[in-house]
Amino acid sequence: MGLASPLSVVSLLILLSNDDGIGSEGLIALKNELSRTDEVWAIAPERERTCVGHAITLHKPLRIKEHGDFSFSTNGTPADAILLGVKGLLPRKPDLVISGINKGPNMGQDVTYSGTVAAAKEAAFMEIPSIAVSLDGRKDFLFDEAARTVRELVEKMRADSLREHIFLNVNIPNLLRVSIKGFMVTRLGKRIYNGKVVERTDPRGGKYYWIGGDGDGFEPIEGTDLLAVSEGYVSITPLHWDMTTYAAMETFKSMF
Repeated sequence: MGLASPLSVVSLLILLSNDDGIGSEGLIALKNELSRTDEVWAIAPERERTCVGHAITLHKPLRIKEHGDFSFSTNGTPADAILLGVKGLLPRKPDLVISGINKGPNMGQDVTYSGTVAAAKEAAFMEIPSIAVSLDGRKDFLFDEAARTVRELVEKMRADSLREHIFLNVNIPNLLRVSIKGFMVTRLGKRIYNGKVVERTDPRGGKYYWIGGDGDGFEPIEGTDLLAVSEGYVSITPLHWDMTTYAAMETFKSMF
């Protein structure tokens, strides 16, 4: 597998998206930071679309609303937003796609559910270097600090490149930049979900359900994103859309 084209150009065309919506403080902070040196466009869902995964809208029309300053919203999903931006709105194929900055982490099994990660993955499908960025906090988000950390990543990528179809899942501790210990390349860890399904009854006697629970627990495994962030490092996990378990292929070939 070869290397994609380096991002070593004077000014990048960057497409931003997220799953928190076009008005999210994380998206705004990132756009403000990166627009100082690059041409930055944003297209994101018109409302929060957390945990929609890699859903694509096929059975209803998608609409786009312009907000000025190269910012747009859509009634679609995060993955829809990337398709609309790359195939319809931008003047050319972007040099880089960044999804985030998400309110809350996306580590371990979270990447399967995450709309933030799905937007970056959709860009990887189109062979565009991409990064999913999440901030490991639940309140008092330090988005401006995180945006400066993302700038550091972008600057490193100007003189380098990503392999085709690979994208980065980045999680940043919710700390002042001076308090972060550094960057660590990691693999996905393992969340411990305390998932619950709560049954309730509406005023007419009908049952309805809430899915929820605490997903902050994890197994402290060395080299994983969850442990790295808990210890104060920015976690960088290279991901790939190919979910094939190659190590198991020979086993199953012998069976069939």
